[in-house]
Parts: sequence; C-alpha cells; structure tokens
Amino acid sequence: MNAVTTAPGAPARPFREVWFITLGHALTHWYPGTFYLLLPIIGKELGLSYSQIGLIMTCQYLAGAVANVPGGALVDTVGRKGPLMAVSLFWVGFPYLLMGFTHSYLMLLACVALVGFGNSLWHPTAIPTLAHSFPERKGLVLSMHGMGGNVGDALAPIVVGALLSILTWREVVILNVVPGVVVALVLLVFLGTLQLGGKNKPQQDGATRDGRVQSFGDYVRGLAPLFRNRALILLSTSSAFRSMTQNALLTFLPVYLAYEMDFSPVWVGASLFALQAAGFAASPVAGHLSDGMGRKTVMMTSMAMTAVVLLFMAFAGKSFAFVVLVAVLGFFLYAIRPVMQAWLLETTPKNMGGTSIGVLFGAQSLGSSLAPLLAGMIADRYGLGATFYFLAGTIIVANLFIFFMPHTGKDAAAA
Repeated sequence: MNAVTTAPGAPARPFREVWFITLGHALTHWYPGTFYLLLPIIGKELGLSYSQIGLIMTCQYLAGAVANVPGGALVDTVGRKGPLMAVSLFWVGFPYLLMGFTHSYLMLLACVALVGFGNSLWHPTAIPTLAHSFPERKGLVLSMHGMGGNVGDALAPIVVGALLSILTWREVVILNVVPGVVVALVLLVFLGTLQLGGKNKPQQDGATRDGRVQSFGDYVRGLAPLFRNRALILLSTSSAFRSMTQNALLTFLPVYLAYEMDFSPVWVGASLFALQAAGFAASPVAGHLSDGMGRKTVMMTSMAMTAVVLLFMAFAGKSFAFVVLVAVLGFFLYAIRPVMQAWLLETTPKNMGGTSIGVLFGAQSLGSSLAPLLAGMIADRYGLGATFYFLAGTIIVANLFIFFMPHTGKDAAAA
C-alpha cells in the first residue's frame, strides 16, 4: 500500500513518509530508553544521591523546555522538514557518545542538556507534518508515530540490558551511537526534500491556513492569537503534569527495581520492556477510538486509570504484583500521547503547528525537568516507595485540566 486517502479533494500522500518518520521517532526514544537503564549503574559508580540522579534528568528536560518553542518557530518558517528531523536525530544520539568519555558529574549534566536541545526539533517537525498529510486520520497516524517511540523505549532496555552483561556502560554508549547516525542518514536521503508546501501568498489576516510554509512576518502576526488560545493553555498545562508522572517514573522505576528489589540489569530491562510494550499496544487503540469517540473521553479515562494503578503500585511494594502492575500502568500512561497531540493540532491554526507542538513539548519538558528532582528529594526523605504517591497526585492534577477543556467535534456530540 503506497498511499492513503486524506481529505476529499486533497492529494494522496505516500504512506512511506509515516514509516520513515516513525523509525526516526523510535531512535529518538531509543537513547533515553538506554539511559534510564544506565542511571542506577552511573549513580553507583559516581556515588550519587537520589536527588543528584533526579537532577540529571532535570537538566535534560530543562534544556528541552528552553529550546522547544524556538524549535517550533524554526519549523514553521523553514520548508524542508526531512533535514530538520535528520539533524535532530543526530543531535539526540551524539551526546551519549560523549558521556562514554567523562568521569565528571558536571560534564554528564552538560551532555544530557545537549540531548534536550536535540529533542526540541523532532516533535515540532514530525507531528505537524504527519497531521497535515493525513488530516482525517490524525489520531491513528500520530498513534503510529507514538508506537515508534514505544518500540524504541521497549527494545532499548532489553538490548542494552543484555549488552551490559558483557560490556561496561561506557562501551555501550559508544557503540550505541551507530544506529542513530545510520537512521539520520536514511532520513536525509529519503526525506531530504520533504516539505509541507511552497511559500504562500499572504491572506487578509496575514496568516496562512493550510499548514504550508509562511513568511516570518506572517508567523509573528500569528503568535499573539496562538498564545491566547484556551485549548493550547489547558492541554499544555495538563501535558506538563502528565509528563511529571511519566518521567519521574522512568527515572526512579529502574532505580527502585535495582536498589529495592535487587533486579539485575537484564531484569530491569525486561520490566521496562513490559511498561513500553503495553504502551505500544495501547497507542493505536486510543488513537483510533479518539478519532471516533472524541479526544476528551479517551484522555480522561486513561488518566484516571493511570492514577488508580500508581496507587496500587505504592501499596504493592516489593512484590510480584508490583511488576505486573508496571505493564498495566504502561497501557494507560502511554495511550493518550497521540490523542493529546491530535487534539492540540485540531484546536490551533494549521500554519502554527510547529510552534503549537513546540509549546506542548516545552511545557512537557518543564514538567519533566521538575519531577525527577522533586521525586528524588521525596525519595531521599521518605523512601523510594513514597514517589509513587507523588506520581499519582501529578496525573490526577493533569486530568483536572482536561475536565475544563471545551467540547469540540465528536466531544461536543457526545456531551
């Protein structure tokens, strides 16, 4: 199947684009997926406290928070999307190579900050490109893109967990740069000319409406209405709290499994695989359901179930039930990512898609930067198990913001 139908009267877009972009997305998640597994090992080697371990991820996501909006602006004013994605992928992978040569905690923080900058280009480029190419199937296509991330997150702990049985973590990060370079070159070759269209003639309101490249003047005129958009504010704030849940979990779940449950790297990797594999299964289901049932219903249900599972995990403690609940958590936690992205692009101007996604991921990065440090401080004071109560609280707050989202489209029909 070489093409799919988009909107009536719109040209068919090659589905090949979806597969290449999804492959690139898998690699942008492969590297963080690797690093989460390495954190307990690095923490022990450098003698780090839980707060210092949390600060590592705080630096990465704080850099992303700073860079996401400028990254979105670059995307909205540059036509060629393929090279931007290739640069982003290379920029995400290369700093991990540098980590293999450092013995300094400060240099480690600098390397993860570089990763945050690289990640700021990927989502504002890839997500609007896919959404504009397949406007009637946003939820499904973006869920496929999300599945790529889940594949990277799921396979990295398994592969790297096995490699750590024969290699040091430094040898692993050096070897690990190869797939990123290869896939970056693939994107450059096959998607190097990919763009949403040529320059548009200015319209009366000074902004284009079809998602194609615009002049810088048109872009600047579109900023004020965008930042007054209620849906953008509510979804971005909700996403920030949801990301607090996700990234504090990814930071301290491996630490909990390694320190409290005495899991080997292989078994820690297997547990993270279960978390991400469940998310892989949930993503297309949630995306498809949201195309038919409405975004709000799917998101509120998934967030509520995430909070319930996190509370059960806190009560389960060091038991086999805890490991089982990890997989259940992944199903609900990762289901809503493509739904939120599709909803945001439906409620903001098409020509500002890159900036809209940049704001969303900037808010997520801000939440992600705060959560690991806060969770680490809680763990230092009250124990690692207490972090799961904190995570349940953050996802409940995220759901409250979705409750106040205005009903639109199928959500309005269901209300």
